[in-house]
Amino acid sequence: MKKALYSIFIASLFFIADNVNAQCNSEQYTNTCIPKLATGFNFLKSYKIDGQGGSKTKVEYSYVFTKGTQYMINVCATGESTDGIIVSLFDSNRNQVASSKINNQFISAIAYPCNTTGIYYIQYTFDNSTEFCGGSALGFKR
Repeated sequence: MKKALYSIFIASLFFIADNVNAQCNSEQYTNTCIPKLATGFNFLKSYKIDGQGGSKTKVEYSYVFTKGTQYMINVCATGESTDGIIVSLFDSNRNQVASSKINNQFISAIAYPCNTTGIYYIQYTFDNSTEFCGGSALGFKR
């Protein structure tokens, strides 16, 4: 009986250790992204991108953009790449106005000159991502 309980205990530890390693540490990526905003842009907000190991197909946030302001959204993931994380920006009518995937190329930032004040939706999706984990920063300049 003791051997069986001991075996179950050891197996549980391996299961817990495996789950801990699979967790997304998006905080490290958001901290990396903030200083990567282009010159002249002021930091507004950071966003955690956690696709929960691939179980989530998208992560979405909203923010009120102001007319006459230019916004920049960048994405940081493993290494210098975006790891297949795509940021798309949608206006209040859910029309896509910008994307970081252009001609099957992933770029790490998008800039958007806002012409209409309103709620905008910042959506992160995964295209062949290996980690499903990243961070992002939103900046502005007038």
